[in-house]
Amino acid sequence: MSVLNQKTIKNSAKFEGIGLHSGKKVLMTLFPAPPNTGIIFKRSDLNNNNLIYPSVFNVSSASYCTKLTNEYGVSVSTVEHLMAALCGLGIDNLFVELNSEELPIMDGSAKNFIDVLQNIGFKISDQPIRIIKINKKVTYSDGEKFIKFEPNKISLEIDFEIKYKQNLILNQRNSINIYMNDLTDMYNSRTFCLFEDVEKLKKIGLAKGGSLENAIVLKGNEILNPEKLRNTKEFVNHKILDCLGDIYLAGYRMVGKITSSQGGHNMTNQGLRDLLSNNDNFSIIELKEKNIPHSFLIKNPLKTSA
Repeated sequence: MSVLNQKTIKNSAKFEGIGLHSGKKVLMTLFPAPPNTGIIFKRSDLNNNNLIYPSVFNVSSASYCTKLTNEYGVSVSTVEHLMAALCGLGIDNLFVELNSEELPIMDGSAKNFIDVLQNIGFKISDQPIRIIKINKKVTYSDGEKFIKFEPNKISLEIDFEIKYKQNLILNQRNSINIYMNDLTDMYNSRTFCLFEDVEKLKKIGLAKGGSLENAIVLKGNEILNPEKLRNTKEFVNHKILDCLGDIYLAGYRMVGKITSSQGGHNMTNQGLRDLLSNNDNFSIIELKEKNIPHSFLIKNPLKTSA
């Protein structure tokens, strides 16, 4: 069975936790799905109109997290870490059922999702995967901040830069080749915030479930978490994780180069909207023997057998 065929998980997987912003307890269950299903979210706490399909154009809010809303006003939020895990593992088809609006934040990274899904294993179908190939350069900017999409024949590279006045962060930059590099540090990198921003977030109804168990908190020259940092570029690596999750809302994995400076959920979404609003900017390719980027053949997650 070809490693370039569509993939789902072998068995269901359950995750229990708390919503980072809602503060509500949530049970999320992932179920295998047939080929050509894609990723589908279902709100099990609602009886009607409870299916939400991930799409760049279904993003209703991209402030502090990514929120998807269907045509009936039903939403799921903070989808980015799970979507990044699914993209990195090459999972094309999945049912995601949850009994609340927000996905569980777990430890603030994608580590729990990766560990559980790799342990369960994958089921590979007889249907070929599809990818989005970037054909033309597209840039979305806001002052000094920007995100740029460019062609890349063989892989998906995310080059990300962050700039903070906070002494423990300052300027960080990293470039990750999603299909060729070891993604462990990216998966393990947690969301972060400044101590002085915590109360501001809570006043606007966010971060109700935030704690040192699911976010890095910085106060002056100190990291308040006992664990400190998991890797030297954890801050920018988490931004790359977020970016990858938001990119997977395009519907398929992507081949191209993405460069961003001081970006975030909203900038990634706006850039993707510009990219996908013109058919000349991209192509959707069904991967067959004659057009396989070699990076798809050497990346370990895509080689995982059923």
